[in-house]
Amino acid sequence: MSKTKWYRDGLKFSCTQCGNCCSGSPGYVWATKEEIGRISEFLGRSDGWLDSKHVRRVGLRYSLTERPDGDCIFLKREKGKGTCSIYPVRPLQCRTWPFWNDNLRSKVAWDATHETLCPGMNTGTHHDYVQIETVRTQKGWK
Repeated sequence: MSKTKWYRDGLKFSCTQCGNCCSGSPGYVWATKEEIGRISEFLGRSDGWLDSKHVRRVGLRYSLTERPDGDCIFLKREKGKGTCSIYPVRPLQCRTWPFWNDNLRSKVAWDATHETLCPGMNTGTHHDYVQIETVRTQKGWK
């Protein structure tokens, strides 16, 4: 099976803390009720929930909110670096970056994302095929 994937020999990725994956055009960072509970607990809230400053309802789902400039509400920018203020409990969508299906669709898609958004792609730590597939297909917290 791995012979059919263009990334069968693995890919390099190391986060540069640029913050680009947590900013930009409006979009959605999906969070389950379980993830919202973890974030709430991490933030020291006793009610197990987040207010509209942090999370919004989109149909039947929930998404983290964004600041007017497109930054995720939990993105901190300090000294030229972008870090996540809820990193240990960030949603699965965040945990699986950059090994998303859209980015792995083709080498062209991967390289385009590297060029336009993520300087950490194609650099740093080598992730083998099994590691990539484990992240890509993850359905929840372990």
